[in-house]
Amino acid sequence: MIRTWNRTAIRVNHGSKRGRKPNASPKPTPSILNEGDDVEKDQRKQGEREAWELAKNVDVPELAYDALEDKQKYIVAAKLAWALPWKQVKRGSVLIMELGGTVAEIKPGRFAQNLSLPQICENLTKATYDPRIVGVYLKIDPLQCGWAKLQEIKRHLERFRKSGKFSVAFLTMGGEKEYYLASSCEEIYVPPSAYVGLRGLSVMGTFLRGALDKIGIEPQVQRIGKYKSAGDQLQRTSMSEAQKEALDALLNDLYANFVSTVAENRSGKDEEQVKELIDNAVYEMSQLKDNGWITDIKYEDELEEMISQRTSGRGMTSVNYKRYSKVSMGAFGLRGKKRIVVIRTSGAITGQKPTGNGSGSIASKPVIEQIRRVKKDKSIAGVVLRVDSPGGDALASDLMWRELRLLSQEKPLVASMSDVAASGGYYMSMGCSKIVAEPLTITGSIGVVTAKFNLGELYQKIGYGKEVLSKGKFAEIQLDSRPFTEEEEKKFADSAMYAYESFRNKAALSRGMEPDIMEQYAQGRVWTGLRAIQNGLVDALGGLDVAVDLVKEMAGMKPDEKVSLIELSRSKASPLSLVTGGATTSEIFASFVGAMVDLPSSPSASLPLSGQPQARMESIGLSSSLDLGNAPWTGVLPPFVLPPLEE
Repeated sequence: MIRTWNRTAIRVNHGSKRGRKPNASPKPTPSILNEGDDVEKDQRKQGEREAWELAKNVDVPELAYDALEDKQKYIVAAKLAWALPWKQVKRGSVLIMELGGTVAEIKPGRFAQNLSLPQICENLTKATYDPRIVGVYLKIDPLQCGWAKLQEIKRHLERFRKSGKFSVAFLTMGGEKEYYLASSCEEIYVPPSAYVGLRGLSVMGTFLRGALDKIGIEPQVQRIGKYKSAGDQLQRTSMSEAQKEALDALLNDLYANFVSTVAENRSGKDEEQVKELIDNAVYEMSQLKDNGWITDIKYEDELEEMISQRTSGRGMTSVNYKRYSKVSMGAFGLRGKKRIVVIRTSGAITGQKPTGNGSGSIASKPVIEQIRRVKKDKSIAGVVLRVDSPGGDALASDLMWRELRLLSQEKPLVASMSDVAASGGYYMSMGCSKIVAEPLTITGSIGVVTAKFNLGELYQKIGYGKEVLSKGKFAEIQLDSRPFTEEEEKKFADSAMYAYESFRNKAALSRGMEPDIMEQYAQGRVWTGLRAIQNGLVDALGGLDVAVDLVKEMAGMKPDEKVSLIELSRSKASPLSLVTGGATTSEIFASFVGAMVDLPSSPSASLPLSGQPQARMESIGLSSSLDLGNAPWTGVLPPFVLPPLEE
């Protein structure tokens, strides 16, 4: 049995009384200000140095490329010759993929049009070994995904280039993320009037407390953990020092990784030159060309004419993303007899039952059904749980954690983290035997937040009356027409603390730590994968391929043994998404994220949204080139108590 930890965790009580300015503090003297500024500068410089060291020493295995032997080539050629008509591809074709907008974590349904990470990676893998494909042509538009997905795509592009085939990127508009992806290709082209700007990364938070005070709304928030910033947008008028510290560390890691990766990708460039490029905020495409940051300036028709000379010379022979997705991996001998299942979970954890068509969110009931089905199937050699979630409902997270723990006792089970696997997303992951994260995955956020609004003053202003009759001492604890009584506030806070300690202790149990050690890395703080592996929160850096290799090792397979990956999850296409070409999950994502960070353009903080009373495990989400906006938070969130820790 895990021992009881008596040290009190950090509790932040935001139930401020009327008339007192929120987060007010005595005005420091000039000497204290100067001393504090010097300390802050030293801390920031130290953080930057650490980030550069991590970026330089990151150890992520490359995807192996083994050229087909002559016998394998004959077998592949025979299979391709007898392929069904809709799987036929002309010899000398270029694979064209238009990458822009949302990159989904889960493969879409049959008729959906949106991009997905597994299909992009699968197409690049097939193209690497397909003798009919001579090159890849990426048309890159503004992307709405995190850095971890880009790292996964980048490694597949690097393996493709090992095959000796050409790779071309055409970039009309974008910033750091789009250029980061384009730089993984051998050649980069832009039109003369392209909107390509590399100006650096920034973080900005927006806060509503002043506005709420003016209209008579008092948020009463309990967040457990020094760094648990979910709810700060409601309660504070400015960013807390703890949040600044955590976000600054994330920013350092992202910036250092971007600079080092671009320097590595662009031949003859070093990190100082990349920094200079950013600091100069170059906007003239001719200057980018002259300094070697792009290959050339061409309009799309000129580029495609150039590419056609590398194929038939009579117009560009090509195959698009959707058609090539129908080509089977088995045609290239890339599958084995043993099966490893991939269960993908993506979106906010909304509760036990799916809402709407279930797309863009995680509900515990269907996930648990998949887990139990896999556990009973003796033909399955192992399981990878893929997680892309900023968190959400505490109960649903705990129920899935329990089922994953039971599955790990029956089969090799490894978690593979995508863009974000924080708070409730980390809760799920820690139910697996091992955890793999990308270097720029956002994870951790082991903390709890719960709150309610006191709308009494607003009701009085607008002439709205509410009268309640009740029985029971705490029957009115969720009442929104008055603030907590002292007893209610204590009960509210104590139950939130209990939920936090249960979460932290289960994290300690899952990671083989003592609770007091886990406390150092909990308190609601988010980490990049680079730092999470140092803290013992994850076991390895990499993507799905690393997770599969760990499953094979745990199952006693040889490292080079081929396996068949079975994608168990498919997103459901709604009628609206079929009309619009794929609905994005960004609104749902924004609704459940505690503090939104937008990199590099207009960032904003977004508050949690819930129509149901429930405790939240929220985290920080990262986005680039998309302002996810501020969704209104309605409803009341009472304290939530997790089940007691098991032996």
